[in-house]
Amino acid sequence: MSSRGTPSRFLASVLRNGLGRYVPQLKRISIVFSKNAQSSLGVRDFIEEGVVDYAKKNPGTVVYVSPQTCRIPKVVAEYLNGNVREEFVTSKTAPQISELLTKLANQSGQEIMRLRKPFHTDNPSIQGQWHPFTNRPPAIGPIRPQKQDSV
Repeated sequence: MSSRGTPSRFLASVLRNGLGRYVPQLKRISIVFSKNAQSSLGVRDFIEEGVVDYAKKNPGTVVYVSPQTCRIPKVVAEYLNGNVREEFVTSKTAPQISELLTKLANQSGQEIMRLRKPFHTDNPSIQGQWHPFTNRPPAIGPIRPQKQDSV
């Protein structure tokens, strides 16, 4: 697959992050699960054990826990730039869900794609290539003047 067929973008700072204090990009986490379904067992364990610790580690993120009648438990992450990601957590354990939430908190919400260089030139550098007009051999004779002995 060629690199021209894949989407790409230029590197940019998200919301000028790094110019002041760090602003976490994850705005809201919603954990949707069923109270009775077997596929939600790991989510229920995570809610009992680790959701309070996660909320303490990420004070800038709002955590919603909503029990609903659903077959597939999921985690919905909403970012400051408006992007929404849904991750299905069917039959995952509490540590795996904690890992997933940490990964979502460390991302910026933008799609993962190839980064492009912010510059382009039609005339590449010839540095290191020899050319007769720009790279001339040293002048004939000694490079440093030598002292002559006086007789």
